Amino acid sequence: MAKHNDTGKLGEDLATKYLQEQGYAIIERNWKKGKLEADIIAYKEGLIVFVEVKTRSMLDFGNPEDFVNKNKQRAYIRLANAYVIENDREEEVRFDIIAVEISQTSYQINHIEDAFSAVGQWN
Repeated sequence: MAKHNDTGKLGEDLATKYLQEQGYAIIERNWKKGKLEADIIAYKEGLIVFVEVKTRSMLDFGNPEDFVNKNKQRAYIRLANAYVIENDREEEVRFDIIAVEISQTSYQINHIEDAFSAVGQWN
């Protein structure tokens, strides 16, 4: 597996552990619909939370969360709609980003709750 794939998997593992420690129940990991994929789908306090995990070992090109652009947001919204319909879920949906910065000896997690919304995405 390529190094960037290893880094991404490690970031998702760390994000999953972090969410569980914060009281989230993990519903799915790497849920796919067609070409779209949700890194983590979690549940907490009546909300289904779709989590995009961005992991970086270097910040030369920007913070990890900066890479969740409008196209990625729209894709996550389509994915959430598909998931809710397919699984007959009625809970409210929230979109979070977890940015993971990894160094040789440590890591840092930045959890951005309600990072984007479906409202106004189609303009």
